[in-house]
Amino acid sequence: FIMRTFLKSWIPQCLWILRSPSRTFHGNNRLLTFQITSYYESVNQGKKEVPEYFNFASDVLDEWAQLEKDGRKPANPAFWWVSDKGEEVKWSFEELGSLSKKTANVLSEACGLQRGDRIVAILPRVPEWWLLNVACMRAGIVLIPGTSQLTAKDISYRLQASKAKCIVTNDALAPAVESVLSDSQFLKSKLIVGEGSRDGWLNFKELLAVASADHQCVKTRSQDPMLIYFTSGTTGFPKMVLHSYGSYGLGFATTGRHWLKLTPSDIMWNTSDTGWVKAAWSSVFAPWICGSCVFVHNMPQFKPEVIAETLSKYPITTFCTAPTAFLMLVKHDVSSYKFPSLKHCVTGGEALNPEVLAKWKIQTGVDIHEGYGQTETVTICANMKGMKIKPGSLGKPVPPYDVQIVDEQGAVVPQGEEGTIAIRVKPTRPFCLFSEYLDNPEKTAASVRGDFYLTGDRGFMDEEGYIWFVGRADDIINSAGYRIGPFEVESALIEHPAVVEAAVVSSPDPVRGEVVKAFVVLAPAFVSHDPEKLIHELQQHVKKVTAPYKYPRKVEFVQELPKTATGKIQRKVLKNKEWAK
Repeated sequence: FIMRTFLKSWIPQCLWILRSPSRTFHGNNRLLTFQITSYYESVNQGKKEVPEYFNFASDVLDEWAQLEKDGRKPANPAFWWVSDKGEEVKWSFEELGSLSKKTANVLSEACGLQRGDRIVAILPRVPEWWLLNVACMRAGIVLIPGTSQLTAKDISYRLQASKAKCIVTNDALAPAVESVLSDSQFLKSKLIVGEGSRDGWLNFKELLAVASADHQCVKTRSQDPMLIYFTSGTTGFPKMVLHSYGSYGLGFATTGRHWLKLTPSDIMWNTSDTGWVKAAWSSVFAPWICGSCVFVHNMPQFKPEVIAETLSKYPITTFCTAPTAFLMLVKHDVSSYKFPSLKHCVTGGEALNPEVLAKWKIQTGVDIHEGYGQTETVTICANMKGMKIKPGSLGKPVPPYDVQIVDEQGAVVPQGEEGTIAIRVKPTRPFCLFSEYLDNPEKTAASVRGDFYLTGDRGFMDEEGYIWFVGRADDIINSAGYRIGPFEVESALIEHPAVVEAAVVSSPDPVRGEVVKAFVVLAPAFVSHDPEKLIHELQQHVKKVTAPYKYPRKVEFVQELPKTATGKIQRKVLKNKEWAK
């Protein structure tokens, strides 16, 4: 056995990698490695029935571990984590299996959790987060991920609403949890991931070191609850979105093969925060159903140069980050870097400006394949491999979804006409759609109109079946009867060299009811320019690039834009400020 990894003491000893000499991979076994993915892909395409019983840990991960053991899989790790300090953790599928079984025993024994209980996990990108994901599947415990940027108030709301019996977090967030314990009557145990002990907390590292790796995976039905995500709407507190073992467990086979282009030889790096569904999509289910390696950089802060250096240094073949991050990367200019292994790039979460797509292609030679989905869904549309990319488009519907554009009554509108992007749920509801908004039957019922689930996003379908995003229903600006989507105006502004970032919202106007207002972050070279002249120049630029009625009648220069923990621009914050004036 060769010790491959040099780790700082905070990483538990049982996470150190002991690796046997790697076996060679014989090409004639390539077909076998795809049988796992192909079977689940045919379920996505409606060619095979959704299995009554399904568990991602036993039916997918343990199967890859077996193929790996038999030498019938490329010698690629299942998981590869690096830190900004140069530490590394690498696990094979077999090691992931063993460690996640130990973790399942920690949850069932030390934490006293039973099948169906709920656990809140608020952790940064640390290896333990992946172990918890798999361990919860093995033990039938419902996982509730949260971002490390949650406040004490956010944590309190999540603990009370979910009735979670256990919380897992790190040293940094433990005090916030402790400050709300008196209101958290359902909480039975607290697990800390980090160095040293803390009063009233169980230490994950210590428990894992002595846990047994002998664990029998529970038998779960495809529709049994697996994951809960809190998602913010336009009104009220965040809703709890419930996903089943089948929805996220089975629903990313097509995504993995055809949008992310993954095989068992690929290494996928997705930069998402662990609290966001995109981490489940592209750092758990899609790569692992394809037998690929999940690559993670702990990345405490987003720095374009760290991303570029990581893509240069490690053999990452597939890269996914948010449109805002791609924007920052092209502004940083990555053309001087070499990304020797990079073949495929994807993005999602907000609309990708065509300008960014074009610049990334010039700087790296690689296209960005945009995809679109929601917390409630798997991938709804995507620019899949082999498809012509239409810059600015979300691509085409991904099986099993039948995606249409519908009007207020839920009737399909003609091609080219704007409406709500919707998924057909009658006569058959797709298996890979959320089960319900927990404890909120009104919201669950309101999400369906006629035969369709409504996304709440506005868009249209062109003559080739591509879907185009216009904006969130609540972000649309209605100025003197003209409906204007913020995305087009933002895209136009970003093409101007003075603009680093832009957010467009409605602003009250006595004549037109509301007008377009742009909040603009300027490039350093333009900060000293005459603001009046620059505003006029930007307005003229937008009139040239897009329909003149869409130009921003008001422009405000700002230092930064408000963003969510996942880097999405919070137009709502800016809009509320405008309308509160």
